[in-house]
Amino acid sequence: MATFGNLTDRLAETFKNLRGKGKLSAADVDGTVREIRRALLDADVALEVVKEFTGKVRERSLSDEVSKALNPAQQVVQIVNDELVAILGGEQRRLRFAKTGPTVIMLAGLQGAGKTTLAGKLAKWLADQNHAPLLVAADLQRPNAVTQLQVVGEQAGVHVYAPEPGNGVGNPVKVAKSAMKFAKDKQYDVVIVDTAGRLGVDAELMKQASDIRKAIEPDEVLFVIDSLTGQDAVATARAFQDGVDFTAVVLTKLDGDARGGAALSVASVTGRPIIFASTGERLEDFEPFHPDRMASRILDLGDILTLIEQAQKNFDEEEAKKVAEKFATDTFTLEDFLGQMQQLKNMGSIKSMLGMLPGAKGMRQQLDNFDESEITRTEAIIQSMTLQERRQPKLLNGSRRARIARGSGTTVTEVNALVNRFEQAAKMMKTVAKGGMPQIPGMGPMPGSFTGGRAKAQPKKKGSKSGNPAKRAAENAALAAPQTPTSGGGKGFGLGGLKNAEGGPSEEELASLQKFLGR
Repeated sequence: MATFGNLTDRLAETFKNLRGKGKLSAADVDGTVREIRRALLDADVALEVVKEFTGKVRERSLSDEVSKALNPAQQVVQIVNDELVAILGGEQRRLRFAKTGPTVIMLAGLQGAGKTTLAGKLAKWLADQNHAPLLVAADLQRPNAVTQLQVVGEQAGVHVYAPEPGNGVGNPVKVAKSAMKFAKDKQYDVVIVDTAGRLGVDAELMKQASDIRKAIEPDEVLFVIDSLTGQDAVATARAFQDGVDFTAVVLTKLDGDARGGAALSVASVTGRPIIFASTGERLEDFEPFHPDRMASRILDLGDILTLIEQAQKNFDEEEAKKVAEKFATDTFTLEDFLGQMQQLKNMGSIKSMLGMLPGAKGMRQQLDNFDESEITRTEAIIQSMTLQERRQPKLLNGSRRARIARGSGTTVTEVNALVNRFEQAAKMMKTVAKGGMPQIPGMGPMPGSFTGGRAKAQPKKKGSKSGNPAKRAAENAALAAPQTPTSGGGKGFGLGGLKNAEGGPSEEELASLQKFLGR
């Protein structure tokens, strides 16, 4: 996530200095701990948390578990990961539901933390879990707070209980109490009470929040905090803990670009777990908080489990089988391509998803420059085609492509590029569907490529006959590439021979891949 981008970079650079050391001296450990301390302080993590964290890392790094290890640098990374998980709350804590009657959830926090939007996200998440949530507009001070909650509730498809207009009119304690009766009568099983906030902590805010809590006796009091708040987050959390006492924490704006130290401080300081995180502007950008997965993201080790969960939630299994069959039988069309892209969009930000891959730090610049609107332009091009053209791309002659470009607000060059990429991708996926490894133009075959379990005999090379000079040069380069299959060397997916000294693809390979993808 972007919030921890700088911290991730600093930690990765620190661990890089440990590579190649057969044994770590006390000086090595002290230097590493010093850099970790600086990185955490720069990320705005609370000083008391930093002291405790670095103390434990130093103690464990100097212990026998590292000094006798074959790879002490990796052991230090593991220790830092373990301690990050600990300060983030340790085990994941799930939402607690009432045994009888509606589960009552009260939201508390400062104005601007994103409570009202969070209420809608939580309600939608609960509805997707087959619950029947009710939103309660008990923030009657902030201008238009009631109206905003009604808009958010409508977007989430959830009913909003709002007997008072707000804008300073109405008693929030009475509204909260009457909402309990309404929920029981209408058989809502979860009640989410949105309360008022202030720009800062004051006695009036705490008294009102405390009165609401006493009146409705909530099963959960969720403290909503802006991840970008910084050091103030700790003081605010302590004030709410003393004045209202909350049961768990929800982080908002976790997709921001600030230092994000609040997320690493609040759970450790208050002893209350983080159970949800808001990761974007859409109502769907909301997920349960997993301390171990977040620690993994911070250390640039990826978060494959969350990525898989998002895919499973948004992709239709039956549809995926049909698409796989179409790849294998060479009947995959632009219409199918459009459907797959729209499912991909439903998963959320492509940039965010790519950021969950292990080693995403190495793609930081490419991710920052990634244009999400490229998918929208691709959709516009395909949607400007007739149904027949989508199903039979070979019909796309010059005049048709010019019409499509006008209809989609793009250029003929962009239309041509899309069609070419689609044809090449379809060929690659057909190869994969049949159990082979795709050949990327300009890169030769993947090491470990096979067909039917044995190496293919290499045909005699022939020069390209393309009339396009650029295409002819690319095809000739591909033919000139080494063609001998090699063993995968035990590496994942048989890609053992495609690594540079740093463990990733070479610059030439990345350049060829980018050219192929049309980036």
